[in-house]
Amino acid sequence: MTELFAWSIIGLLPVIVGVKWLRVAQREHYIAGWTTRIALGWGRSRQVSWWPIIAAVAIEFMSSYISTESWWTSLVVPTAVFGLALWWPWGLRFRGTSSPLQWTARLRRLAVVWLVLSWATLLSASVLSLSYAIVLFAFLAPGIMDVALMIARPIERVLSRKWLVAAQKKLRQVNPRVVAITGSYGKTSTKGYVAHLVATKYSVVPSPASFNNLMGLARAVNDKLTPGTEVFVAEMGVYGEGEIRQLSKSFPPDIAAITTIGEAHLERMGSREAIFRAKSEIVENAKTVVLPIDDPDLAALASRCESEGKRVIRVSAMGAKADVSVNPAKGTVAIGAESVPVHISGVGHAVNVAVAVGIAHALDVPLAALAPKLGNLPTAAHRAEPQQAPSGAIIIDDSYNANPIGAARAVEGGSAMAKGRKGPFIVVTPGMIELGAVQFDRNRTLSAQVAKAGGELFVVGYTNRTALVAGHPSAQVFADRPTAMAAALERAGASGVILVENDLPDHYA
Repeated sequence: MTELFAWSIIGLLPVIVGVKWLRVAQREHYIAGWTTRIALGWGRSRQVSWWPIIAAVAIEFMSSYISTESWWTSLVVPTAVFGLALWWPWGLRFRGTSSPLQWTARLRRLAVVWLVLSWATLLSASVLSLSYAIVLFAFLAPGIMDVALMIARPIERVLSRKWLVAAQKKLRQVNPRVVAITGSYGKTSTKGYVAHLVATKYSVVPSPASFNNLMGLARAVNDKLTPGTEVFVAEMGVYGEGEIRQLSKSFPPDIAAITTIGEAHLERMGSREAIFRAKSEIVENAKTVVLPIDDPDLAALASRCESEGKRVIRVSAMGAKADVSVNPAKGTVAIGAESVPVHISGVGHAVNVAVAVGIAHALDVPLAALAPKLGNLPTAAHRAEPQQAPSGAIIIDDSYNANPIGAARAVEGGSAMAKGRKGPFIVVTPGMIELGAVQFDRNRTLSAQVAKAGGELFVVGYTNRTALVAGHPSAQVFADRPTAMAAALERAGASGVILVENDLPDHYA
């Protein structure tokens, strides 16, 4: 009986716990190392999350002093420890609210690797004691998932190659001009602007949503590209050096563009210099490049590309001498010496508009055809997207914006709108993540900007709570976004403006 019970626990524990950590791995793009980071993040920002592990260790320690009877040590104690192990970290859900687990073929293969590693770990540790093995496994589970991800990665690369080969074949058959766009932020908005502007002259297909990695672009080509497509606009994302180089070799761009170099994914990349090097890989295989020269690094890259014989289109949104200039304050767009007055709609960053016009210019779309379309630029979903609540309050959905510059601009725009409506200005945010050593400072600066603008701050969750409250001491704190939004709507009334700045998935504390 006791032996059967032990085998049942060893068999079931990895299955149940795996649901939690498989969801985290999937949400973190199957990148090894990030499951452990998420687990430790709960421990740092929400110390109460450690209590199941602490209680399990305490029960195992005290059991030897309470009773020596076999039924106690072999059944009751392991059962209690088993129950506690399931709930570490306390608060991390098995079933997600922001994004449930998707049982894809890739996830099922990862689950098999996870189970093999987990059972091996439990069996090895159980020679000491079953309770000890359970506690050790619960603590090591995120790391075991990361090892499983490392093992699964080369397997996935081999299995996915057929889809990549099919996409490359289809790209050669349709033979569109490929426009590749990257940047620390603004990629998706710029992609939408480009598709909108060049549709005046060409049949254009943009990669959908944020399909910006190798398999995402392969799927976009396989599913969306049709005969007669003249321009394919590909958004290219990056989590490390070498990734965009691989994307550019797989889907060689005729025109390559960088929107900005910023601090997004600084924690993953290590430094701004590494981010710049990784983003710059996009120009290596392109004959034409479009670069905003308001950034000194990108201005230097433009000169380097020109010396290599590439066609370079320099753009500016800050008055620098360039091939394409956008001045939203004056309401003008200029290509060379030709300038036209325009109304630039929405709250999109001017540099995104400048890059999009530069790409359209590279595709020989005349300024006269571009100018009317600049008045109704599309708004990317969840990126400074305004909507009106039933109460009359304006909600600016900027929940996909997670960079310091974009967040600061959103606060400026939301504050100005609130003053115009003569209502309260409320910012609902969990703060920004993946900023490495500067994360605390950037979040404190953001909340201080809200305070300076006369805005109220509703902090969501625990991840950046300390930093945000440090910059805005009168901030209110909420455990989750629905509770914060309910309070914000009540406070805003009919005339207020609510800025929803970033939104973290529920596997963050």
